[in-house]
Amino acid sequence: MKKLMSYSVVLFVITVILLLIIPMPAGMVDVAIILNMSFSMMILVITMTIREPLEFSIFPSLLLITTLFRLGINVSSTRNILSHSGSSGKVIAAFGDFVLQGNVVVGMIIFLIIVLMQFIVITKGAERVAEVAARFTLDAMPGKQMAIDADLSSGLINEQQAKEQRSKIQREADFYGSMDGATKIVKGDAIMSLITTAINLIGGSIIGIVQSGDSIGNVLNTYSIATVGDGLVSQIPALLISTATGMIVTRAVSEGSLNEDVSHQFVAQPHAIMISGLAIAVMAVIPGMPLIPMFIISAVLIGGGYYLSRRIKEEPIMTAAAVYGMDAAGGGAAAGEEAAAAKAPVKEEDYFKDVNNVYSLLSLESIEMEFGYSLIPLADESSGGRLISRIVIFRRQYAQDMGYVVPSIRLRDSSMLAPSQYCIKIRGEEVARGEILVDYFLALEPETPEQEVDGIETIEPAYGIPSRWIRPENRERAELYGYTVIDPLSVMVTHLSEVIRQHAFELITRQEVVRLVENLKKTAPELVEEAFPQLISYSFFQRVLTGLLKENVPIRDLETIVETLLSSVSETGLMPRDTDGVIERIRTALKRTITRMYCEDGTMKVLTLDAELERDMVSALSKGENGFYLALDPDTLQSIIRQLAEQLKKFSGFSQDPVVLTSQVMRIHFYRLTEQFYPKVRVLSFNEVASNVQIQSIGSIKKQ
Repeated sequence: MKKLMSYSVVLFVITVILLLIIPMPAGMVDVAIILNMSFSMMILVITMTIREPLEFSIFPSLLLITTLFRLGINVSSTRNILSHSGSSGKVIAAFGDFVLQGNVVVGMIIFLIIVLMQFIVITKGAERVAEVAARFTLDAMPGKQMAIDADLSSGLINEQQAKEQRSKIQREADFYGSMDGATKIVKGDAIMSLITTAINLIGGSIIGIVQSGDSIGNVLNTYSIATVGDGLVSQIPALLISTATGMIVTRAVSEGSLNEDVSHQFVAQPHAIMISGLAIAVMAVIPGMPLIPMFIISAVLIGGGYYLSRRIKEEPIMTAAAVYGMDAAGGGAAAGEEAAAAKAPVKEEDYFKDVNNVYSLLSLESIEMEFGYSLIPLADESSGGRLISRIVIFRRQYAQDMGYVVPSIRLRDSSMLAPSQYCIKIRGEEVARGEILVDYFLALEPETPEQEVDGIETIEPAYGIPSRWIRPENRERAELYGYTVIDPLSVMVTHLSEVIRQHAFELITRQEVVRLVENLKKTAPELVEEAFPQLISYSFFQRVLTGLLKENVPIRDLETIVETLLSSVSETGLMPRDTDGVIERIRTALKRTITRMYCEDGTMKVLTLDAELERDMVSALSKGENGFYLALDPDTLQSIIRQLAEQLKKFSGFSQDPVVLTSQVMRIHFYRLTEQFYPKVRVLSFNEVASNVQIQSIGSIKKQ
């Protein structure tokens, strides 16, 4: 029996197909008609109570089955009408008598109105909505997938949640694609109903007049009742299914069931209700209008709107009390006292009497971006702002390049800033600030412009390049003169991305390190189990990753980094204390990655240290509590910095970052010497350059 039930739908469809061939008695037709109406009503109620279309994902297939069932009933009833002198059961006769009421013309007109209303209004509208929904759902799939990937990268969701969301997006696309085709079935069903009605009336009349020899009036009366009844018992379920189709394809932006949405959204507009009541009251002055019904309806609308507006004003007070969560002193206050306390507004000083609420003020955002009110449209997606989508793209690209996921960025407007200003904060402290003219473009000045362009002189915030804010109509002219023209949003996003790159080493927390290790465990479980936490502590690993990110070394090849750390441990048998030495070994292991970052067309342009100067610097190394440090005299230090400033000018025409090449012993010390003056200068050792790269020295720093 259980196995038979599992094939119930298959048996039902086969039975429906047989109805198209095998004659069915009038009593069975009555049962089938009642079942058809019941199924149609059930489907309509389901579509009105579900919260999202995917809760009723079988609807396209169900639409085909119910249509096929209805067509099978039509064929059986038509066969009975034509072969039994207009008789096809009690249900059809009852519907025909009830609608016609002794007037064939009126009955036929009512039937045609119902059919045309379904065909032209409901079916046509549902077909168009389904078509647009299917196209928009397919077009939005890449953006939704990108948003899921961004949330997964930022840690807002886990892998399982991302998998479920991707599956839901795919099912939505399949559902709306199926609905686009299923609506054509509803449209065809309405057309077939008109054809069946014409066949019943015309064919039945011809058969009645020719075969029975009855009068034309009696024949038309008999077959008109049967025709209208048969048409109605098929069209009423069809109308319900068409309405259900329209319901389910228009549920894309709903948040609850249809009943909840209608109730909440109408209740939220009391002023519209009161205005409608006033309009009805004004219409009552038209001569001939029924005054009593109109005034009653007007009074109900005005009174109801006023009551709702009063209730909406009271809701914020009740909500504030619920948010603050003030408890009764003894936990056993009476219900009336609790209700009174809930309605009373809670003062700020009372709210912060609870020490747990004070702790909420201590949290800091890893990255914040505040901006003046004129820059809000750049971030507001509802007005076409693309700042958030650009940040998502940057986060994904940075993760691919550096192997580190940038934390979520908090965006907020600030009244403390000028309208066109923005500032970037790291852990609550401002680290950068800029100014954007939204209606202008930023033109970066070339070294030798052919001609100057009129504009407001400024400095590009990310790289400090002299620039001009120019009007949009001057953009093409500026490009002809050799300027690089950037839109305001790109200026702000570029500045934000550069600030994040410079401060990435400050953002990598212990929690993020653990997350990176867990992600590595998916591809190298044995390596992770061997290394963490017995041989390598998470704190030491965090220091290593911080040191690499500080010098802009990607940590994407985490497996190589951990293996190099393990080899350092195996040599000594203990966790190494010399973090600098470990980092130098890891940099050597990552030399292909490092070389690629500063190589152009197989050539790396570098500055070198004079051999005599480097010997003097090595001899100036002194040992302290935290390892060796470089102790140079002030004259030598000033000479090195002055020469470095002059030599860096040679990199202005190249696309690669400035690189200084030293020995492995001196690399970390020379970097620390120069980072406070020139943080964007990259210091590499000879061991970090791949053998297949040609090194081209374009300058040297000498002993003076």
